[in-house]
Amino acid sequence: MKFTVDLEDRTVADLMRLTGITKKGPAVARAATEYLKREMNKEFATRVMEGEFEDYPMTNDEIEGIDR
Repeated sequence: MKFTVDLEDRTVADLMRLTGITKKGPAVARAATEYLKREMNKEFATRVMEGEFEDYPMTNDEIEGIDR
């Protein structure tokens, strides 16, 4: 999907630097994708810790009690 978005030049430059991608569009797409992955992982972890998945093998207390 294509669309237009206004971003600060510095933001785009930082995205390109941090992703290592030299084209603006792909750098922004990578940043958005990585952000979504990270947020979805957080959401999943929260749901697991809240016991939403009954077949998950450990509770939050059990996970925190693991000797690391």
